[in-house]
Amino acid sequence: MTKIEKLVRDVRALSEKELVRFREWFAEFDAAAWDRQLDEDVQAGKLDAMADAALADHRAGRSRKL
Repeated sequence: MTKIEKLVRDVRALSEKELVRFREWFAEFDAAAWDRQLDEDVQAGKLDAMADAALADHRAGRSRKL
């Protein structure tokens, strides 16, 4: 049995109360992982081209206030 298969089995066995706690924990865990990845991408310059393009569009008048 793979880790994922075991995890699926274990999650399915949770009570409703445990599932609520698991969802809350996983949402926080996933958000933290997303934040770490975004920080790494920013530090590595992976978003620079998109930022430059957005700023160029704005300077060219191709943006509007939200």
